Amino acid sequence: MGLRTPTALLAGLLVLAACQTGPSTASGDDTGSVDDGTTITMWTRAPTATFSQTLIDAYNASHKNKVELTVFPADSYQQKVGTAAGAKQLPDVLAADVVYAPNYASKGVYLDLTARVNTLPFKDTLAPAHMKTATHDGKNYGVPHDIDLSAVFYNKVLFTRAGLDPEKPPTTMAEMVDYAEKISALGDVSGYFFGGACPGCQLFTSWPMIWASGGEVLNEEGTASTIDNSTAAQVYGLLRKMYADGVVPPAAKNESGPTWTELFGQGKIGIQPMGATGLQGIEEGPNLQVGVAPIPGLNGGSSSFVGGDVLGISSNSQHAAAAWDFISWTLSEDAQVEVIAKSKNITVRSDLADNTYAKQDPRLGVFNKLASEGQTPISVNFGKTYNDPNGPWTATVIDAVFGTADPATALREHNSAITESLSSGG
Repeated sequence: MGLRTPTALLAGLLVLAACQTGPSTASGDDTGSVDDGTTITMWTRAPTATFSQTLIDAYNASHKNKVELTVFPADSYQQKVGTAAGAKQLPDVLAADVVYAPNYASKGVYLDLTARVNTLPFKDTLAPAHMKTATHDGKNYGVPHDIDLSAVFYNKVLFTRAGLDPEKPPTTMAEMVDYAEKISALGDVSGYFFGGACPGCQLFTSWPMIWASGGEVLNEEGTASTIDNSTAAQVYGLLRKMYADGVVPPAAKNESGPTWTELFGQGKIGIQPMGATGLQGIEEGPNLQVGVAPIPGLNGGSSSFVGGDVLGISSNSQHAAAAWDFISWTLSEDAQVEVIAKSKNITVRSDLADNTYAKQDPRLGVFNKLASEGQTPISVNFGKTYNDPNGPWTATVIDAVFGTADPATALREHNSAITESLSSGG
C-alpha cells in the first residue's frame, strides 16, 4: 500500500473534518512552471522520507528553486494534514499514502492539476492505479510519487534444498502451498509466513490472490464490502490450513507488522508475499538468494496490490508554479531513471520500465510489470475501515484465518460491519 513497508498502513483514522468542504478549483487552468529561486515546502510520512529526500537532493542540486522537506511520523500524519488543511497552513507540496488520495482529492486538500498533467507528453504512461486514486469528479489532483507493490518473495536456497526448481516459482496457490509444505518438511525452516495481526500486511498480500482468482473485495465505488464470496473463503482457507498444519510458524499469529519480514530476511522462510521495496533491505548470502514472482490466484493468474504515495500541490499553496516545476521534474526521465531506478526503486512511468538498471536486475523488471497490472482499491473511508487495528477488517481477517468458525462463515458474519464503515460519513 502507500508505504515503503506495509507496517505504515497501521496509521490512525483519516479525519479531515476541518478541511474545506470540497475540492479546490483555484488555478485549475494554470499550466505555469517556474524555476526562479523560490523555496518550496513539502511534507511526507517517515516511511517515505528517504525516498523523497533523495529526489529533493537531486532537484536542489540542479535547480534554482529549493525544496525543504518536513517529515512526520506515519501514525500522526493524517491528523497533522487535517489540522493544517482546516487552518489553511498546508505546505506547497504534499505527499500522501495512495489509499488516502481519494479522501484528499474530495475534500479540498489538493489543487486541481488537470491542466498541468495534460501538458505532460508521457501522462498516459503514469502508474494507472495512482492516477485513478488521485482523480475526483473527472479532475486530477495528484501524480505518482513512489510505488510499492506486493509480490511473492521466495528463497532459492531453500527451494534447492527441498528439491524444487529455484527458477520456477509457484504459479497457482495450490503450488504455493505444495512448495511451502516441502520446504517446511526440511525441519529447520518454515515454508510460509504472513503478518497475522497486521491488517495492512494481510490485505496487501491476500487481496491479490482473490483478484487473481476472479474475485473482488469491495465495490467499484468503495462503499460496500464484497469479501463475502467463495473465492475469498478459499484463499483464507488455504492460509488457515498452512498455519494449522505448522507450515507457517506460530509467531505469525501475533505478528502486527514491525518485524513481519525479519524471518524471511534471516533465511528461515521459504515463501512470503511482501512489498517490493523489501528487496532493498534484504542481505543475500549462502542461506538466502531472493527470487520474486507475481502473487498467484487459486488456479493461476496473478495480481498485485499497488501502493505507495501520490504527490500534489496543496490547495493553499502560494507557489503553485514553482511546486509544479519540482513535481513535473520528479516524473522526468532523468529523475525516474538516474535517481529512482538507480536506487533500486520502481519507476512510475511504464515507458521507462525497461531501463538500464532494471535490465541489470531482472527482479526489478518483474516489479515494473506488476506496477502496470496490479490494483489499488479506491474508497474515501479506506483508512478507518482497513488500516485501523481496531477497525472491522482486522477482526474479519483474524477470524477468517485463526477463528473457530470456517472462513466462509467469518467473512459472512463480518461483511456488513465492513460495509457500514465504508459507507459512513468520511
